[in-house]
Amino acid sequence: MIQSSKTRAERTVPSGAIRRLFVLAAVCAAAAAMPLTFTGPAVALPAISRDLGGSPIGLNWVTNAFMLTFGSSLMAAGALADNYGRKRVFLGGLAAFVLFSAALAFSPDLLSFDILRALQGAGAAAAFSGGMASLAQEFDGSARMRAFSIVGASFGIGLAFGPIASGLMIESFGWPSIFLLVLVLGALSFTLGAIFLKESRDPAANGLDWPGAATFTLALMLFTYGVLRVPATGWGDLTTVGLFVGSVGFIAGFCLVERKVRRPMLDLSLFRYPRFVGVQLLAAAPAYAFVVLLILLPVRFVGIEGMSEIGAGRMMIALSAPLLILPIAAGLLTRWFAPAIICGAGLAISASGLCWLAQIPVGADHTALIAPLLTIGVGISLPWGLMDGLAVSVVPKERAGMATGIFSTTRVAGEGVALAIVSAVLSALTQSHLGAKSDATAAAQQLVTGDLAGAAATLPDLARPALVEAYGEAFGMLLWLLAAITVITAVVVLVFLGRGEQPVEEAKEGERAAA
Repeated sequence: MIQSSKTRAERTVPSGAIRRLFVLAAVCAAAAAMPLTFTGPAVALPAISRDLGGSPIGLNWVTNAFMLTFGSSLMAAGALADNYGRKRVFLGGLAAFVLFSAALAFSPDLLSFDILRALQGAGAAAAFSGGMASLAQEFDGSARMRAFSIVGASFGIGLAFGPIASGLMIESFGWPSIFLLVLVLGALSFTLGAIFLKESRDPAANGLDWPGAATFTLALMLFTYGVLRVPATGWGDLTTVGLFVGSVGFIAGFCLVERKVRRPMLDLSLFRYPRFVGVQLLAAAPAYAFVVLLILLPVRFVGIEGMSEIGAGRMMIALSAPLLILPIAAGLLTRWFAPAIICGAGLAISASGLCWLAQIPVGADHTALIAPLLTIGVGISLPWGLMDGLAVSVVPKERAGMATGIFSTTRVAGEGVALAIVSAVLSALTQSHLGAKSDATAAAQQLVTGDLAGAAATLPDLARPALVEAYGEAFGMLLWLLAAITVITAVVVLVFLGRGEQPVEEAKEGERAAA
């Protein structure tokens, strides 16, 4: 009898392990699709501009619309997943993501394209938050860290092959075809998730914190939108100032709400713990050390240096290829090194690559770019494989949706804000190098979006080589600035994450016991 029970138990273990592998595959397929939604349009931006037209500001929204809604919705999506079911939110988000991705291929004009990009971002936020929270329920301990490392590698696959795949599709079938691979991966993820994913939710949840979700989302949207307006309107524009003031007002309201509700969407007391703060700083680090380059470099290669879309895609492989392997290797390195050391060292390596790249002028032999791009990719890959696992390790397992929501909001909102600020800085630096000309502002914005012909028409007195030189000098100065920010972040992350390995929840329990 005992032997029979043991045999039945042994038979159920492989089936459970196999089911978890399929769950991991579902989340990995979704993770691989996400980067295709912003690397693909970045490579296709000149082609989209030729077909759909639009101003430099409208073209900026091809990327910014997705980043704005994706980053603003993540925390609310994580709270929805904890309250109403992680599988339900994951599948619902994926369905919306796939639907709007398909619709983008048939956009009649740039305005419709930008609106669909915003809706696509909202669907991606729900899919990402629900999937990562579900994964946290399936794995524990070191297995969870390895699972999140594999998800990071899957994201790296999308980053590494997205530009070259998009370039091939654009040259063969036109820019609408870049969404085909997104549809295939999204459909695969939905099918696996629907079959193998178990429904789960936070047992202590008592409904979504709607006032907190609304005030936080509005605060982030107003702030990001205000930053996006700066290149065209300047910091003194009344509407832009009003957006920033409104954002501060909503964030103050959010803090008041979260202190009063019994089950807040964001537990503000977590920010008293250095390790939690360190994880959030780590989440924002790739934004200016890596992610902004995924958008700026294809525009530079195709629009300014005249490379083909396929050539630009090949160059981007050097930047993102390390994400195929090193995130998994970083998970293995935790057996011998503390995560703080791995993350700090990775950011320092990335900063050195940015300094190296800053010394290579625009228009130089492209083979000279490969080594610094690889260095940046290698450096950012080390913390990339540990970030998501660290995020869910600092809160109770039941609140994994909140953890992934906070972390992902910091990361993606940081990427959106960083991209907006970096674009504004690059535009201002380019304008300063163009000299005191009446149309320098418009020409700088056109150069930042890769429209060299438009900039030449705006400033007919300047030859194209002079325009390229002004842009190149501004790009180099920007890279030095990004390197300095990355070095500072590396030091802070090393100090904060190194303040003991005790989970935040255990620290809070110790404080309550002492009191």
